[in-house]
Amino acid sequence: MESAKQERGIAINEYEAQVNKFVILSMENYLNSKPAFAPKWFWDFDYDKIDWQASYKTIIARIIERGTEGEWMELIRFYRRNKVLNALKNEIVFLPDYSIEEASNYFSIPKEEMLCYIRRQSKPGYWI
Repeated sequence: MESAKQERGIAINEYEAQVNKFVILSMENYLNSKPAFAPKWFWDFDYDKIDWQASYKTIIARIIERGTEGEWMELIRFYRRNKVLNALKNEIVFLPDYSIEEASNYFSIPKEEMLCYIRRQSKPGYWI
């Protein structure tokens, strides 16, 4: 009886070790994976050397400004909606007016909550 308990204990420990290994490998794959964006959007970078996690603000801004709805969906898949929304609200300092409007509509957030819109309002343009 005692040896059966020990065998189950070993099996459970081996199972937990396998699960932990899977979780670690999944996280490594996630961190090392690339989103499915066309290299044309990153003409000024070496596409194969982009650090997709460290450069997320630049990447999100670029895709919001120039990408299609499908690429916006890829942004959400890769970075998750909360990270994209946080970047739009608190970190991205510039987007053109048309991108601000489109992002506001697509993500259902008031443009007044977007940092790039707030900064634009505090810097009025020149008039002729």
